[in-house]
Amino acid sequence: MTVYLDNAATTAMAPEVLEAMWPVMHHCYGNPSSSHAIGRRSRVQVEQSRRSMAAQLNCHPSNLIFTSGGTEADNLALNAAVVDHGCERIITSEAEHSAVIKTAERWSDRAPVELALVKHLPDGCVDMAHLAELLAASDKKTLVSLMHANNEVGVMIDLNAVGGLCRAHGALFHSDTVQTMCHYRFDLQATPVDFITCAGHKFHGPKGVGFLYVAPGLKITSIIAGGGQERSMRGGTENVHSIVGLAKAMELAFSDLDHHQEHIRGLKRRMVDGLRERFKGVRFNADSDREDRLYTVLNVSFPPHPKSGMALFLLDLEGVCCSSGSACSSGATLGSHVLRTLGFHDPSRVSLRFSFGRYNTEAEVDRALEAVARVFAGAAESAA
Repeated sequence: MTVYLDNAATTAMAPEVLEAMWPVMHHCYGNPSSSHAIGRRSRVQVEQSRRSMAAQLNCHPSNLIFTSGGTEADNLALNAAVVDHGCERIITSEAEHSAVIKTAERWSDRAPVELALVKHLPDGCVDMAHLAELLAASDKKTLVSLMHANNEVGVMIDLNAVGGLCRAHGALFHSDTVQTMCHYRFDLQATPVDFITCAGHKFHGPKGVGFLYVAPGLKITSIIAGGGQERSMRGGTENVHSIVGLAKAMELAFSDLDHHQEHIRGLKRRMVDGLRERFKGVRFNADSDREDRLYTVLNVSFPPHPKSGMALFLLDLEGVCCSSGSACSSGATLGSHVLRTLGFHDPSRVSLRFSFGRYNTEAEVDRALEAVARVFAGAAESAA
């Protein structure tokens, strides 16, 4: 039996989401921009979904712009900050998702946009004192882009603290919330943030759909030319059935969020305890085992072992799906850009990310622990 512990990469669609999408695919085939009855039927589905999600997030429906997912939403936000709001400076981190890093670098290469990188503390968290220094160091209109929770090691920022600091310095604030959307509650009217992003497939919704939240009073120009959809802020015919699935996934997530958090935290603790029992010298990168880290993600650094370079492949053969915090090239282990940036890369050790979802069970965690022990046989010396 396969044990899927790669939910930070993507999640299985909830049956309720599939059930909500099927009748839309079957009956609502009209273009939502068409004025006839069949087109209006599709438009109703899109706008009802938008209103449902806005109610969950406590924002106005017009503040949500549907996209193909988090990467497009991140690109859209950074482009809007520069093109529409005159930002001449972007503050971000080398540990961000590549959608943010590469977009920021592109602007710094082709336009007079300064790129500044905030430091991280030894535990992996953003250095708030350094962020304050960077904001105070220039009068240029600035965008700060920092993810709510790191997708590899789970370190988090305080959205209110970072947003408040940005407000004090007249800076715009964008946060990639792809890993935290529908895993935590959001009150966007009470949160000092200008842009946040969402990808439906991170919380048991469909792939290829998400949104960008744009704070009231901010306008953006579409980066897709040729269409006036989404109030001319995102061109292209709306993905109607996926938008309906996105709204249903959000509804399911928030309807039982407390139980979901309790369940996933329990699985993560079970994994942590099991690894500590089986391995001397096991480490959790960026203290990803702590309660104040993203509760869905555990990044594990294993003791040196001859099979380290093959660990991901061998676990796959054992039926355990996870992801690697490092890549192996020509026998040399090269850490991920996140682990290198945060100072957790160790070429003698392999790092694996286990990420947990709604449908995982304690029995699956136990099977994964047994598989890990077999792969790292010899290093799995009891700490007792």
